[in-house]
Amino acid sequence: MRVTVIIPTLDEDQSLANTIGSVLSDGEGRGDNVEVIVVDGCSTDNTTRVARDMGVKVLTTLRGRGLQMDEAAALAAGEVLLFLHADTSLPEGWYEAVRSAMDDREVVVGAFTLSIDSRKKWFRVLERGVSLRSTRFGLIYGDQAIFVRRQAFIDAGGFRHLPLMEDVDCVSRMKAVGKLRVLDEAVVTSRRRWEAKGIIGNSVRNITYLMLYYMGVSPERLCSWYYSH
Repeated sequence: MRVTVIIPTLDEDQSLANTIGSVLSDGEGRGDNVEVIVVDGCSTDNTTRVARDMGVKVLTTLRGRGLQMDEAAALAAGEVLLFLHADTSLPEGWYEAVRSAMDDREVVVGAFTLSIDSRKKWFRVLERGVSLRSTRFGLIYGDQAIFVRRQAFIDAGGFRHLPLMEDVDCVSRMKAVGKLRVLDEAVVTSRRRWEAKGIIGNSVRNITYLMLYYMGVSPERLCSWYYSH
């Protein structure tokens, strides 16, 4: 089974090497079974240089995470696509975990459990909340390294070019055609956005925006609110 790991970037030269390294550190990640595409939204730092120096494919597109990931998916060679945020690292043995999940032909979309790179106890509470949201309600976000069967992803319409909630929208459509699997293995994501906006405040904000999205508020309006606060 071939997996294409797609990493959307925008000014991520400080974290990207670690992210790519987590993909390649798995023995399977260095072989023909894994393709890595960094899809950059016109960074102004050294993001693309870091990616090229590590020997992975680089694609440049217009800015917008949904658009970037969709453009890379169209060029991917893998039967499975794994979308990895540039500040998130895959666990050791990630390839085998994904392959094992995809052995069930009814599974079309999956994600990892989330771990945050901090020892603060509030982050453990947050992680448990994410686990509950994912396993009980089937709500997964992009920072959990979503993976999909490529053909089912294409059939479902891929990522819509939304300014926000592109991950929630895509997963919702994928679940309509097959099963979701949440892995026990955890990706490790940066604590930076929670510390920048506050752990509780950022969590409440995310839940609020998710509720507003399901109530019919457009991603465009949510995006304008999100980035103005």
